[in-house]
Amino acid sequence: MKLKIPPLLVLLIFIGAMYVLDRFLPVGDFDFFGSTILIYGLLGLSGVIGAVALWHFFRARTTIDPRTPSKASQLVTNGLYAYTRNPMYLSFLLILLAWGLWLGNAFNTLLAAGFVGYMNRFQILPEEEALSRLFGKEYQRYCIAVRRWF
Repeated sequence: MKLKIPPLLVLLIFIGAMYVLDRFLPVGDFDFFGSTILIYGLLGLSGVIGAVALWHFFRARTTIDPRTPSKASQLVTNGLYAYTRNPMYLSFLLILLAWGLWLGNAFNTLLAAGFVGYMNRFQILPEEEALSRLFGKEYQRYCIAVRRWF
């Protein structure tokens, strides 16, 4: 796998792009009753999902560096990984959705969708290829059984 932009940096780039879009796009503003509760709920859910996903990797004693999936020592398929193949990236998406709600510009949902597209193409697909080479049919069966995002 070619060295890619670290996913955390991708998240920060999209956060910045959402901020710029909100500040300079004169349309798309919205607000609704309960948005603050939803924002905190999304952030809380993101934190729980991210922490539990990392805990599974640490418990399995395998690499958490998404730039080097070939260094994985074990395929993690239990816990959250029985429901989503990418809970860490899902937690990043939840952060972006919360940020978009906080900014209050509907067009930020397009950037959140762009994040999903970018991650699928430039991060997840290369990871899946590397893990498929490393774990073979076991990983292929896992991909059939568990969705990529949710």
